[in-house]
Amino acid sequence: MDGILIINKSAGPTSHDVVDCIRKITGIRKVGHAGTLDPFAEGVLIILIGKATKSQSKFMEMDKTYIGTLKLGETTDTYDTTGVKSKTQNPRLRSPSFGGQAKFKINENKIQKTLKTFIGEIKQIPPIYSAIKIKGETAYKLARRGIKPKLKPRKVKIYNIKILNYKWPRLKIEVKCGKGTYIRSLAHDIGKKLGCGAYLEKLIRTKIGKFNIKNSIKLERLNSQSLPKKILSDNI
Repeated sequence: MDGILIINKSAGPTSHDVVDCIRKITGIRKVGHAGTLDPFAEGVLIILIGKATKSQSKFMEMDKTYIGTLKLGETTDTYDTTGVKSKTQNPRLRSPSFGGQAKFKINENKIQKTLKTFIGEIKQIPPIYSAIKIKGETAYKLARRGIKPKLKPRKVKIYNIKILNYKWPRLKIEVKCGKGTYIRSLAHDIGKKLGCGAYLEKLIRTKIGKFNIKNSIKLERLNSQSLPKKILSDNI
């Protein structure tokens, strides 16, 4: 059994959990994936089976599209919803409101101008809570021990960022990007540039290359009978 599966991963399991599940269903050990999704993230995950694992690099090179929801006014140490939260609202952006309280608000025009500065080839520092290797050890393991590794900026390509919805403090955007882009880092950097801080509250990968979430399948709907019918050729 050789080929690829386009899985719509749910929030919760790791990408490796999905690989293990496919191994159990197929009885095949030679199973991998092309592009990790964090446990809290959802959406398109390409699973490679048998000889298709040799094509991993081809799929890793493909452009990706994400829909992300940013929570403005706070940051976390992981740059996503799983981390320790810290409020970072900038008092200079506050304006009076009814009841004598301050209302924190950034208008959509300011956000739009800020997003445009991230389009193109940019340098991005990956999150310290990531699987990047530092002297043979993963960054997130070091971070969990209280060691904050210094990660070098990497060149990534952002093709487009579109606002889908904005109502303070949540900003929903669609991002089309090249390989190696961390949407968590992008969310953090957007918040930093806006002056209010931000973290990634929700993430859905909707597309890898021409593989769309509309044509994907939920893992729980697969079994030994249905799985073979969903396998595609890796000769794309």
